[in-house]
Amino acid sequence: MPLFRDLQGLFAAQGPVNWDIARQVGVWTAAEGVAEPNVDPLIRIRFEELARVAELHVADATGLATSVAGTHVSVQPVTRAEWAAAALDAYRPLLERLAGGLAAAGLGGVGVVEDDDVTGGPDPLAGFLGNISQVMGPVLVGLQSGFMAGHLARRALGQYDLPIPRPPSDALLVVAATVDRFATDWSLPLDDVRLWVCLNEITHHAVLGRPHVRERLEHLLGEYAGGFEPDSSSFEARLGDLDPTDPASFQSVLGDPEAILGAMQSDAQRALLQHIGALVAAIEGYTDHVMDVVGRKLIGSYPALTEALRRRRVERGDGDKFVERLFGVELAQAQYDRGQAFVRGVLERAGDNGLNRLWHSADELPTPAEVDAPGLWLARIDLPTS
Repeated sequence: MPLFRDLQGLFAAQGPVNWDIARQVGVWTAAEGVAEPNVDPLIRIRFEELARVAELHVADATGLATSVAGTHVSVQPVTRAEWAAAALDAYRPLLERLAGGLAAAGLGGVGVVEDDDVTGGPDPLAGFLGNISQVMGPVLVGLQSGFMAGHLARRALGQYDLPIPRPPSDALLVVAATVDRFATDWSLPLDDVRLWVCLNEITHHAVLGRPHVRERLEHLLGEYAGGFEPDSSSFEARLGDLDPTDPASFQSVLGDPEAILGAMQSDAQRALLQHIGALVAAIEGYTDHVMDVVGRKLIGSYPALTEALRRRRVERGDGDKFVERLFGVELAQAQYDRGQAFVRGVLERAGDNGLNRLWHSADELPTPAEVDAPGLWLARIDLPTS
């Protein structure tokens, strides 16, 4: 029965996540099943020119190193499919923590279905079904990881649309076609939009490139991803609807990612969300401030452009919200407002000297309570206020 042997090869676990499936699904979803043209070399050259301008101004405004390798950043325009593949690589540690948590709860793990069909042993379908709860975990996480990356790629302007640290590199990825489409849809000068994206990406890179900021955020996100307490009974019940001989059953069963993963937020995760939310709010509030300082000087259409882009980032669909909940990085308007209020409060009390202390060391990262009361943060780091 070749069909069942092929299915067994598909579901044979090779670790906590089936990355082959994740990549195929991610690329296909990002490109919507259509081959994408390569990025025009002239577009690459223009982004590099704008990146050099942006890097100089961000370094001057922040006093932070913009490079993690000690050289210069490069902004590299890519296709949506390329962005999705890179995102899967970048988020791999988080997704493996998630998969490990599911496996520990009995929803998957390393398992291999034996194929005794050739020797007259058990029927392959029976063997497959008998091991389904063991082998489905890596496939399900692979599928959902691919859908997640592909979905993000269709909307992303750059790699820091979600402020999640990436592997150390000074190559920043932007999705050229999405940037162009946004400029057209809003009747904005294309170079203004490109420069805004460069400034935004490089500012995020400068902050997330600080070793203590990266380590703190990676630790929090990793603990959150590994902290789900899945409802195994619900998961097993849904698997009962899976028919390996009917591809349509996979779409039915996999259609709702939250139900598939059976992921329930634990008390430990709810505690972590307070710390993740505070740090992300501070990062986004600071980035918005730098963008205002630099962007107003460099971008002629800055007020209209910023309004359009900031409106866009909070117009999130259910898919975006699911990804944010999965990683613990929720970017609702209230989160941006919280970060902006914190930065405003620091500037009113201690000016630029106070704000410049924000990323100096791990001890100076604000707590959740301090993000909501910047005076407490300034007092703790022993900085005089006016």
